Amino acid sequence: MEVTSKIYVAGHGGLVGSAICRALRQEGYDNVVTRMRSELDLRDQTAVNSFFSDERPEYVFLAAARVGGIVANASYPADFIMDNLLIEINVINASFVHGVKKLLFLGSNCSYPKNCPQPVKEDYLLTGPLEPTNEPFAVAKIAGITACQALNKQYRTDFVCVMPSNLYGPNDSFDLQDAHVLPALLRRIHEAKMSNSETVTVWGTGNVRRAFLHVDDAATAMMLIMKSRSFFDIVNIGTDTDISIRDLAETIKSVVGFAGELVFDTSKPDGAPQKLLDTNKISQYGWTQKTTLLEGIRDTYKWYLTETEKNQNAEHSLDAK
Repeated sequence: MEVTSKIYVAGHGGLVGSAICRALRQEGYDNVVTRMRSELDLRDQTAVNSFFSDERPEYVFLAAARVGGIVANASYPADFIMDNLLIEINVINASFVHGVKKLLFLGSNCSYPKNCPQPVKEDYLLTGPLEPTNEPFAVAKIAGITACQALNKQYRTDFVCVMPSNLYGPNDSFDLQDAHVLPALLRRIHEAKMSNSETVTVWGTGNVRRAFLHVDDAATAMMLIMKSRSFFDIVNIGTDTDISIRDLAETIKSVVGFAGELVFDTSKPDGAPQKLLDTNKISQYGWTQKTTLLEGIRDTYKWYLTETEKNQNAEHSLDAK
Protein backbone atom coordinates (compact mmCIF):
# COMPACT_ATOMS: atom_id res chain seq x y z
CA MET A 1 0.00 0.00 0.00
CA GLU A 2 1.77 3.10 -1.27
CA VAL A 3 1.08 6.65 -0.04
CA THR A 4 -0.43 7.39 -3.47
CA SER A 5 -2.70 4.32 -3.46
CA LYS A 6 -6.43 4.94 -3.57
CA ILE A 7 -7.89 3.73 -0.28
CA TYR A 8 -11.54 3.37 0.69
CA VAL A 9 -12.41 3.43 4.39
CA ALA A 10 -15.93 2.07 4.88
CA GLY A 11 -17.39 3.33 8.14
CA HIS A 12 -15.02 6.30 8.45
CA GLY A 13 -17.32 8.15 10.85
CA GLY A 14 -17.34 5.42 13.50
CA LEU A 15 -14.96 4.45 16.28
CA VAL A 16 -12.63 2.27 14.19
CA GLY A 17 -13.04 3.96 10.82
CA SER A 18 -12.17 7.39 12.22
CA ALA A 19 -9.05 5.94 13.90
CA ILE A 20 -7.97 4.38 10.61
CA CYS A 21 -8.39 7.75 8.88
CA ARG A 22 -6.28 9.42 11.58
CA ALA A 23 -3.55 6.82 11.12
CA LEU A 24 -3.63 7.23 7.34
CA ARG A 25 -3.29 11.02 7.61
CA GLN A 26 -0.44 10.73 10.11
CA GLU A 27 1.48 8.49 7.71
CA GLY A 28 0.96 10.74 4.69
CA TYR A 29 -1.78 8.83 2.85
CA ASP A 30 -3.91 11.50 1.17
CA ASN A 31 -5.76 9.57 -1.55
CA VAL A 32 -8.49 8.36 0.81
CA VAL A 33 -12.11 7.93 -0.29
CA THR A 34 -14.98 8.07 2.20
CA ARG A 35 -18.76 8.31 2.03
CA MET A 36 -21.30 9.23 4.67
CA ARG A 37 -24.14 6.79 5.26
CA SER A 38 -26.51 9.36 3.73
CA GLU A 39 -24.38 9.32 0.56
CA LEU A 40 -23.89 5.57 0.25
CA ASP A 41 -26.04 2.92 1.89
CA LEU A 42 -23.77 -0.12 2.07
CA ARG A 43 -26.81 -2.37 2.40
CA ASP A 44 -27.74 -1.43 -1.20
CA GLN A 45 -25.89 -3.77 -3.56
CA THR A 46 -26.52 -1.65 -6.67
CA ALA A 47 -25.26 1.51 -4.96
CA VAL A 48 -22.15 -0.25 -3.65
CA ASN A 49 -21.28 -1.71 -7.06
CA SER A 50 -21.78 1.68 -8.71
CA PHE A 51 -19.48 3.31 -6.13
CA PHE A 52 -16.71 0.76 -6.71
CA SER A 53 -17.10 1.06 -10.48
CA ASP A 54 -16.75 4.86 -10.31
CA GLU A 55 -14.01 5.15 -7.66
CA ARG A 56 -11.91 2.01 -8.29
CA PRO A 57 -10.25 1.83 -4.84
CA GLU A 58 -7.09 -0.26 -4.67
CA TYR A 59 -7.28 -0.95 -0.92
CA VAL A 60 -10.33 -1.26 1.33
CA PHE A 61 -10.73 -1.05 5.09
CA LEU A 62 -14.15 -2.54 5.91
CA ALA A 63 -14.92 -1.05 9.32
CA ALA A 64 -18.59 -0.30 8.64
CA ALA A 65 -21.04 -2.30 10.76
CA ARG A 66 -24.11 -2.09 12.93
CA VAL A 67 -22.69 -2.44 16.45
CA GLY A 68 -23.89 -2.18 20.04
CA GLY A 69 -23.76 -3.60 23.52
CA ILE A 70 -25.90 -6.25 25.22
CA VAL A 71 -29.02 -4.04 25.33
CA ALA A 72 -28.91 -3.22 21.62
CA ASN A 73 -28.13 -6.81 20.61
CA ALA A 74 -31.02 -8.12 22.69
CA SER A 75 -33.43 -5.49 21.38
CA TYR A 76 -32.64 -5.65 17.65
CA PRO A 77 -31.30 -9.14 16.80
CA ALA A 78 -32.84 -9.18 13.30
CA ASP A 79 -31.37 -5.78 12.44
CA PHE A 80 -27.94 -6.84 13.68
CA ILE A 81 -27.75 -9.94 11.53
CA MET A 82 -29.44 -8.57 8.41
CA ASP A 83 -27.71 -5.18 8.25
CA ASN A 84 -24.27 -6.66 8.87
CA LEU A 85 -24.71 -9.48 6.38
CA LEU A 86 -25.73 -7.01 3.68
CA ILE A 87 -22.90 -4.56 4.42
CA GLU A 88 -20.22 -7.25 4.49
CA ILE A 89 -21.23 -9.23 1.44
CA ASN A 90 -21.84 -6.14 -0.68
CA VAL A 91 -18.45 -4.59 0.07
CA ILE A 92 -16.49 -7.86 -0.02
CA ASN A 93 -18.07 -8.93 -3.30
CA ALA A 94 -17.60 -5.50 -4.92
CA SER A 95 -13.95 -5.54 -3.80
CA PHE A 96 -13.51 -8.90 -5.50
CA VAL A 97 -15.38 -7.98 -8.69
CA HIS A 98 -13.51 -4.70 -9.11
CA GLY A 99 -10.06 -6.07 -8.42
CA VAL A 100 -9.20 -4.55 -5.04
CA LYS A 101 -5.58 -5.45 -4.23
CA LYS A 102 -6.17 -5.95 -0.52
CA LEU A 103 -9.13 -5.77 1.85
CA LEU A 104 -9.08 -5.67 5.63
CA PHE A 105 -12.30 -6.84 7.24
CA LEU A 106 -12.98 -5.93 10.86
CA GLY A 107 -14.29 -9.00 12.65
CA SER A 108 -15.28 -9.32 16.31
CA ASN A 109 -14.02 -11.30 19.29
CA CYS A 110 -17.64 -12.28 20.03
CA SER A 111 -17.44 -14.55 16.97
CA TYR A 112 -15.35 -16.97 19.00
CA PRO A 113 -17.14 -19.65 21.08
CA LYS A 114 -18.42 -18.55 24.48
CA ASN A 115 -16.42 -21.04 26.52
CA CYS A 116 -13.33 -21.70 24.40
CA PRO A 117 -9.88 -21.97 26.04
CA GLN A 118 -8.06 -18.78 27.01
CA PRO A 119 -6.24 -16.99 25.51
CA VAL A 120 -8.30 -17.39 22.34
CA LYS A 121 -6.40 -18.52 19.25
CA GLU A 122 -7.65 -17.79 15.73
CA ASP A 123 -8.05 -21.55 15.19
CA TYR A 124 -10.83 -21.66 17.81
CA LEU A 125 -13.34 -20.05 15.43
CA LEU A 126 -16.35 -22.33 14.83
CA THR A 127 -15.32 -24.86 17.48
CA GLY A 128 -18.24 -24.34 19.89
CA PRO A 129 -21.50 -22.52 20.70
CA LEU A 130 -21.59 -18.72 20.69
CA GLU A 131 -22.61 -16.36 23.51
CA PRO A 132 -26.44 -16.14 23.10
CA THR A 133 -26.71 -12.40 23.90
CA ASN A 134 -24.96 -11.40 20.66
CA GLU A 135 -25.27 -14.50 18.49
CA PRO A 136 -26.95 -12.79 15.47
CA PHE A 137 -24.14 -10.20 15.26
CA ALA A 138 -21.48 -12.90 15.72
CA VAL A 139 -22.99 -15.10 13.01
CA ALA A 140 -22.96 -12.17 10.58
CA LYS A 141 -19.28 -11.50 11.32
CA ILE A 142 -18.46 -15.20 10.88
CA ALA A 143 -20.15 -15.07 7.46
CA GLY A 144 -17.91 -12.16 6.45
CA ILE A 145 -14.80 -13.97 7.66
CA THR A 146 -15.79 -17.14 5.82
CA ALA A 147 -16.47 -15.18 2.61
CA CYS A 148 -12.97 -13.67 2.75
CA GLN A 149 -11.39 -17.07 3.39
CA ALA A 150 -13.35 -18.67 0.54
CA LEU A 151 -12.31 -15.97 -1.93
CA ASN A 152 -8.69 -16.27 -0.83
CA LYS A 153 -8.80 -20.03 -1.33
CA GLN A 154 -10.60 -20.09 -4.68
CA TYR A 155 -9.37 -16.89 -6.31
CA ARG A 156 -6.15 -16.13 -4.38
CA THR A 157 -7.40 -12.74 -3.22
CA ASP A 158 -5.66 -10.97 -0.34
CA PHE A 159 -8.56 -10.38 2.07
CA VAL A 160 -7.49 -10.31 5.73
CA CYS A 161 -9.80 -10.50 8.77
CA VAL A 162 -8.75 -8.88 12.04
CA MET A 163 -10.31 -9.91 15.35
CA PRO A 164 -9.84 -7.13 17.92
CA SER A 165 -10.10 -7.04 21.68
CA ASN A 166 -12.85 -4.75 23.00
CA LEU A 167 -12.08 -1.39 21.39
CA TYR A 168 -12.70 2.04 22.90
CA GLY A 169 -11.59 5.64 22.44
CA PRO A 170 -12.55 8.86 20.61
CA ASN A 171 -15.72 8.68 18.48
CA ASP A 172 -17.09 5.76 20.48
CA SER A 173 -20.86 5.60 20.99
CA PHE A 174 -21.97 6.82 24.42
CA ASP A 175 -25.65 6.20 23.71
CA LEU A 176 -26.83 4.15 26.68
CA GLN A 177 -28.98 1.94 24.46
CA ASP A 178 -26.19 1.14 22.00
CA ALA A 179 -22.89 1.63 23.83
CA HIS A 180 -20.47 -1.10 24.80
CA VAL A 181 -19.51 -1.59 28.42
CA LEU A 182 -16.62 0.88 28.77
CA PRO A 183 -18.25 3.98 27.24
CA ALA A 184 -21.58 3.11 28.87
CA LEU A 185 -19.96 2.94 32.31
CA LEU A 186 -18.00 6.12 31.69
CA ARG A 187 -21.10 8.09 30.77
CA ARG A 188 -23.25 6.70 33.58
CA ILE A 189 -20.60 7.30 36.22
CA HIS A 190 -19.97 10.83 34.91
CA GLU A 191 -23.70 11.64 34.97
CA ALA A 192 -23.97 10.22 38.49
CA LYS A 193 -21.15 12.51 39.57
CA MET A 194 -22.78 15.56 37.98
CA SER A 195 -26.16 14.80 39.59
CA ASN A 196 -24.61 13.99 43.01
CA SER A 197 -26.07 10.49 42.93
CA GLU A 198 -25.02 8.12 45.68
CA THR A 199 -24.90 4.96 43.54
CA VAL A 200 -24.37 3.69 40.01
CA THR A 201 -25.83 0.33 39.01
CA VAL A 202 -23.61 -1.96 36.94
CA TRP A 203 -25.09 -4.87 35.01
CA GLY A 204 -24.04 -8.39 36.04
CA THR A 205 -21.82 -9.76 38.75
CA GLY A 206 -18.78 -7.71 37.76
CA ASN A 207 -16.70 -10.91 37.76
CA VAL A 208 -16.44 -11.51 34.00
CA ARG A 209 -13.22 -10.36 32.41
CA ARG A 210 -12.60 -8.30 29.27
CA ALA A 211 -9.49 -7.10 27.43
CA PHE A 212 -9.59 -3.50 26.18
CA LEU A 213 -7.52 -1.99 23.38
CA HIS A 214 -7.39 1.72 22.54
CA VAL A 215 -8.69 2.21 19.02
CA ASP A 216 -5.64 4.20 17.89
CA ASP A 217 -3.44 1.23 18.81
CA ALA A 218 -5.79 -1.01 16.83
CA ALA A 219 -5.48 1.32 13.84
CA THR A 220 -1.68 1.08 13.87
CA ALA A 221 -1.98 -2.72 13.83
CA MET A 222 -4.37 -2.59 10.88
CA MET A 223 -2.07 -0.20 9.00
CA LEU A 224 0.85 -2.56 9.54
CA ILE A 225 -1.16 -5.53 8.28
CA MET A 226 -2.29 -3.63 5.17
CA LYS A 227 1.26 -2.56 4.32
CA SER A 228 2.77 -6.00 4.90
CA ARG A 229 2.67 -9.29 3.08
CA SER A 230 -0.28 -11.30 4.38
CA PHE A 231 0.90 -14.37 6.27
CA PHE A 232 -2.52 -15.19 7.76
CA ASP A 233 -6.15 -14.64 6.76
CA ILE A 234 -7.33 -14.16 10.39
CA VAL A 235 -5.29 -12.13 12.87
CA ASN A 236 -6.16 -11.28 16.48
CA ILE A 237 -5.20 -7.77 17.56
CA GLY A 238 -5.33 -6.88 21.21
CA THR A 239 -3.74 -6.78 24.59
CA ASP A 240 -2.37 -9.76 26.49
CA THR A 241 -3.96 -8.67 29.78
CA ASP A 242 -7.60 -8.39 30.82
CA ILE A 243 -9.57 -6.90 33.70
CA SER A 244 -12.78 -7.76 35.54
CA ILE A 245 -15.78 -5.53 34.88
CA ARG A 246 -15.76 -4.73 38.62
CA ASP A 247 -12.18 -3.43 38.44
CA LEU A 248 -12.92 -1.61 35.19
CA ALA A 249 -15.83 0.20 36.85
CA GLU A 250 -13.64 1.09 39.82
CA THR A 251 -10.96 2.46 37.48
CA ILE A 252 -13.50 4.60 35.62
CA LYS A 253 -14.93 5.76 38.94
CA SER A 254 -11.45 6.94 39.97
CA VAL A 255 -10.77 8.72 36.64
CA VAL A 256 -14.15 10.49 36.70
CA GLY A 257 -13.87 11.36 40.40
CA PHE A 258 -17.17 9.81 41.46
CA ALA A 259 -17.43 9.45 45.24
CA GLY A 260 -20.49 7.20 45.34
CA GLU A 261 -20.95 3.43 45.42
CA LEU A 262 -21.07 0.88 42.61
CA VAL A 263 -23.98 -1.56 42.88
CA PHE A 264 -23.91 -4.76 40.81
CA ASP A 265 -27.26 -6.02 39.48
CA THR A 266 -26.77 -9.78 39.33
CA SER A 267 -30.16 -10.29 37.68
CA LYS A 268 -28.68 -8.86 34.45
CA PRO A 269 -26.60 -10.96 32.00
CA ASP A 270 -22.83 -11.10 32.21
CA GLY A 271 -22.06 -12.33 28.71
CA ALA A 272 -19.07 -14.59 28.04
CA PRO A 273 -16.94 -15.24 31.14
CA GLN A 274 -13.67 -14.17 29.48
CA LYS A 275 -12.44 -13.02 26.04
CA LEU A 276 -8.65 -12.74 26.16
CA LEU A 277 -7.07 -13.05 22.71
CA ASP A 278 -3.86 -14.82 21.78
CA THR A 279 -1.80 -12.16 19.93
CA ASN A 280 1.18 -14.23 18.78
CA LYS A 281 0.35 -13.74 15.10
CA ILE A 282 0.21 -9.92 15.20
CA SER A 283 3.48 -9.89 17.14
CA GLN A 284 5.08 -11.48 14.06
CA TYR A 285 4.25 -8.26 12.19
CA GLY A 286 6.26 -6.36 14.82
CA TRP A 287 3.27 -4.70 16.50
CA THR A 288 2.91 -3.95 20.19
CA GLN A 289 0.29 -2.09 22.20
CA LYS A 290 1.30 1.46 23.22
CA THR A 291 -1.57 2.79 25.35
CA THR A 292 -2.24 1.50 28.86
CA LEU A 293 -5.86 1.07 29.92
CA LEU A 294 -5.61 3.88 32.49
CA GLU A 295 -4.12 6.26 29.90
CA GLY A 296 -6.77 5.25 27.41
CA ILE A 297 -9.66 5.80 29.81
CA ARG A 298 -8.30 9.23 30.71
CA ASP A 299 -7.97 10.09 27.00
CA THR A 300 -11.49 8.87 26.25
CA TYR A 301 -13.00 10.74 29.20
CA LYS A 302 -11.28 13.94 28.09
CA TRP A 303 -12.72 13.47 24.58
CA TYR A 304 -16.18 12.75 26.01
CA LEU A 305 -16.14 15.91 28.13
CA THR A 306 -15.07 18.02 25.13
CA GLU A 307 -17.80 16.58 22.91
CA THR A 308 -20.43 16.97 25.64
CA GLU A 309 -19.50 20.64 26.03
CA LYS A 310 -19.67 21.17 22.25
CA ASN A 311 -23.14 19.60 22.10
CA GLN A 312 -24.36 21.67 25.03
CA ASN A 313 -23.04 24.87 23.45
CA ALA A 314 -24.73 23.95 20.18
CA GLU A 315 -28.05 23.40 21.99
CA HIS A 316 -27.73 26.73 23.79
CA SER A 317 -27.02 28.43 20.46
CA LEU A 318 -30.16 26.91 18.92
CA ASP A 319 -32.21 27.93 21.95
CA ALA A 320 -30.95 31.49 21.62
CA LYS A 321 -32.16 31.62 18.03
